[in-house]
Amino acid sequence: MKYTPAKPPARPAAWASVKPRGTAHLKPPGEIRIIGGKYKRTRLPVANSPGLRPTPDRVRETLFNWLGQDLTGWRCADVFAGTGALGFEAASRGAAEVLLCEQDPALVQRLLALQAKLQAGMVRIERGDGLGALRRLSAGSMQLVLLDPPFESTQYEAMLKAAAQAIGPAGLVYLEASRAWRDDELLPLGLQVHRSGKAGAVHFHLLARKADLS
Repeated sequence: MKYTPAKPPARPAAWASVKPRGTAHLKPPGEIRIIGGKYKRTRLPVANSPGLRPTPDRVRETLFNWLGQDLTGWRCADVFAGTGALGFEAASRGAAEVLLCEQDPALVQRLLALQAKLQAGMVRIERGDGLGALRRLSAGSMQLVLLDPPFESTQYEAMLKAAAQAIGPAGLVYLEASRAWRDDELLPLGLQVHRSGKAGAVHFHLLARKADLS
């Protein structure tokens, strides 16, 4: 059955910055919950795994407010899935296809168990390297790419460039990092800041293709 992807919400002329209250990523919680959509309140266990930093509720709430909540028909990729919070939030809001890629085999098993529990047929789980998964995506095939890599990663530029190629017209890239990324760094990679915020030590960004904001 052919579907027409929903049009992402219109972008304001000016960039917006949101600073949610509270701190983030200071200590991983034992579990988190999906905060919106048909899977709302579903619990996601958080493993005691080095470098695992589930995106806080308030940041996820801000992100999906930016996206307009309704992701009906969207194709999404969460290539450093971890707990799966970002990808399952997208699926919960109507995304037609969600790729979750995770390298840790124990985390992959948790993702598979959650997928089965929710009977989330739109979610595809793949074990592997996030950058490799990004590079395998067809050019222009995604409406949303979600990037929450380990903060110590040295591959930010490569993954952002690959994400820019994977999104289609009006597509968006979500990025979490330990610092703010500026347009002068992003433009050579094909992206530009659309919106950004900070929660505790975490800087989060919603990025668009530079041509789409010109």
